[in-house]
Amino acid sequence: LRRRIVATRLPPKELVADRSQGVQLATIQELARYWATDYDWRACEAKLNALPQFTTEIDGVDIHFIHVKSRHENSLPLIMTHGWPGSVIELLETVGPLTDPTAHGGQAQDAFDLVLPSIPGYGFSGEPAEIGWDSGRVAQAWPELMRRLGYTRYVAQGGDQGAAVTDAMGRQAPEGLAGIHMNLLVTALGGGAMPAGTEEERAALEQTKTFRASGFGYFLEQATRPQTIGYALLDSPLALAAWMLDHDTDAYYKISRAFVDGKPSGGLTRDHILDNITVYWLTGTGASAARSYWEGGQATARAAGQAPPEVKLPVGFTTFPGEIFAAPRSWVEKSYPNLIYFNKAGRGGHFAAWEEPELFATEIRAAFSPLR
Repeated sequence: LRRRIVATRLPPKELVADRSQGVQLATIQELARYWATDYDWRACEAKLNALPQFTTEIDGVDIHFIHVKSRHENSLPLIMTHGWPGSVIELLETVGPLTDPTAHGGQAQDAFDLVLPSIPGYGFSGEPAEIGWDSGRVAQAWPELMRRLGYTRYVAQGGDQGAAVTDAMGRQAPEGLAGIHMNLLVTALGGGAMPAGTEEERAALEQTKTFRASGFGYFLEQATRPQTIGYALLDSPLALAAWMLDHDTDAYYKISRAFVDGKPSGGLTRDHILDNITVYWLTGTGASAARSYWEGGQATARAAGQAPPEVKLPVGFTTFPGEIFAAPRSWVEKSYPNLIYFNKAGRGGHFAAWEEPELFATEIRAAFSPLR
């Protein structure tokens, strides 16, 4: 890894002062310097190994998951799904607040038993050997995982790709699933018509248009040509890093400041960012993770013209201000009529659990409180 970082042939400096041409050279140079000299993977390894980890085969794929039981009685089982370009790494700092709330400003009755699986093709889970592993199929695997763990009643949460999985779980309504919470409105991102009558709604609509116009490149490439980008992601650690950093404007500038200025935004530190990228590199899952977007596109094409099942389960939703778009309550209610919790958080962005784990945990406690 270090030899490859040092040997990278870098492009010349961008010709603009912002990220409009992509990941800036100064950011990637400082990331490369830190990764090759100061970064300690063993620290991340120790953090992972301090948690109970398992694998189990479901539908022909080895599923890796972290399973932390709370010491408090009557804790609520929660399965939480990461996104892209994330992994279970982005959720690790929420383990303490969610499973041991009394040590983090909560009460014993707020406790969860926490299950953190790696999506097939991501990190430590196996890569599917056949097509068809879209978010709906992952959503079918998670209830089987919870059943094997002995849980007959549980809740689910997700952001980014994890929101797509959690949304699908809500529509499939497997036995035992009591409710869901998300922090990305995938129904709006998927092109669904949303109200645009108020100033808040129009602002959110403009945000979605801006993202599609200037921040959708990675999405289109992974949805149409994951194998092509995979050659770079598997061969060059800095290509992998740049690809993963170039997700959304808010997160990019926060990550860039962490490396260039040494000023992290909450949990988005240099070490945490590189922990996540290094998991992708060591497991060689850049291409297989990208393929999940292709699977999503294929599933959308198959379902063209068919209205998805309604989510009748209780739904909680939190809008974080730095998200790709700040979903208004009216948009969430249009997508999920049985909305039992909605809140606008005061800080945090697309990687909310990673950036603001304590605040994120507070939101999860509040959202699922009526279901205990």
